[in-house]
Amino acid sequence: MKTQLMYRDRDFKLDTKLPWQAELISQDLELTTLLEAMARGDSFLLEVSRAALLSGLGTDVDTILYRQDILRDCLNNQALVTELYSLTLGAIVEAKRAWWWGLSNRSVSSILSGATSLLELFLPPLKRLRSIAVEDSGRFASRGFEALFTLFRDELTEEYLDLIARHLVEVKFRRGALISASLGSSNESTDYILRQTDGKQRSWFQKVFTKRPAAYTFHIPERDENGARIVSEMRGRGTHRVAVALGESADNVLGFFAALRMELAFYIGCINLHQRLAALDAPVCFPAPASSCERTCHFSALHDVCLSLRRKESAVGNSLNADRKSLWIVTGANQGGKSTFLRSVGLAQMMMQCGMFVGAQEFTAATCPAVFTHYKREEDAELKSGKLDEELARMSEIVDHLTPDSILLCNESFAATNEREGSEIARQIVTALLEKRIKVIYVTHLYGFARGFFDRGVDEAMFLRAERNVDGARTFKVIEGEPLQTSFGRDLYSAVFRDAEIEA
Repeated sequence: MKTQLMYRDRDFKLDTKLPWQAELISQDLELTTLLEAMARGDSFLLEVSRAALLSGLGTDVDTILYRQDILRDCLNNQALVTELYSLTLGAIVEAKRAWWWGLSNRSVSSILSGATSLLELFLPPLKRLRSIAVEDSGRFASRGFEALFTLFRDELTEEYLDLIARHLVEVKFRRGALISASLGSSNESTDYILRQTDGKQRSWFQKVFTKRPAAYTFHIPERDENGARIVSEMRGRGTHRVAVALGESADNVLGFFAALRMELAFYIGCINLHQRLAALDAPVCFPAPASSCERTCHFSALHDVCLSLRRKESAVGNSLNADRKSLWIVTGANQGGKSTFLRSVGLAQMMMQCGMFVGAQEFTAATCPAVFTHYKREEDAELKSGKLDEELARMSEIVDHLTPDSILLCNESFAATNEREGSEIARQIVTALLEKRIKVIYVTHLYGFARGFFDRGVDEAMFLRAERNVDGARTFKVIEGEPLQTSFGRDLYSAVFRDAEIEA
């Protein structure tokens, strides 16, 4: 049985290949904060959420909308979805307690006994899954849950489950096993076949006085260990096919529970995150994804989800219409919210593409095959190269992995050299990237770089600035505006030393 709650045509895999820059993206966008909120201390939820978030890049629009519908159902039926997850988790825990590790290196009798016990443990949760599908499916509207509940209703009928229960009683062979065999060329037994009995229970009176067909019988003496071993081997050969079939069935059911748990884990993580953000009164919405070939991106009240989680209050949001723009250059005051804005855009893109809600009142953006980050780093502790050389080397690696319609987030790139040289390096690189249909969002203090694009009137470029009031106060909002030659470091200097004088 296929769960298909992440993809319409296949199962979600934890070992999915992650992006080349996965660790750096996690560091630069502070994904750990987001993932910890989703996991709430559960290592499995953390692992699944990380894999889903990082592997979501490149997901097509139809899959994103498919997951969004399922997530809406989950948010509208949180208690029921949590129960589904608990059922799968409980079944897996019980399987581990029963010491079920598959078919390898096990005797026929242990396989038969283990598989029978495990399938008996699975029957109650399977019956509950059917009960939910029958009684509560009307509360779900998504195609994913509709297909899953239809599967439960069609495959797990009451007659089928009752039949399984009866077979599990029979294969315990409490009244012995009826096995036939033939004599081979050397009078060795061969062609062992397990026969079905008539299933009738007889009283002791019937057993004594009922006439039975003539048969030859023998009894193994209590101390005849070799005889007992031979009979056990004969029984094993006769029940081998049944044991293998039951073992494979147990593995299949266990695999189904494991797959269902894994895919539900992503949505449980989303529920956890949604509850945290709702408690902070932070806005969230389901984004409207567009095809990667489109140059569309507009949003309102977009905030940095990780900052909201860390500060335990909703962060300042930004609104912007950047449709048909491939280059965003963000300049302005120090400590004015530029890096936070950059991170909020990157987070929203990744959350949208894995099928999640985003931290905004409204968000529309084109999908992309990959997101890359080029942030300034600390000085090389081993002094193998200068900061500029290190930045150029990292950019070279990124370029080797870039594909059309990818997004590159730059935060103070090439600020390790002087203004003139840094601006020229940035101009040449960004110009080449735009020619290859790469979307670039660049936070910078390089005035020459920003002013050069502004003065040339590049149609696909837009210019943003960290807002600053007349008195120097930062609003932490990013607005449209031409690049300014100052980052207002004097404001920070005055504020710091004025506060220091007051304290003194």
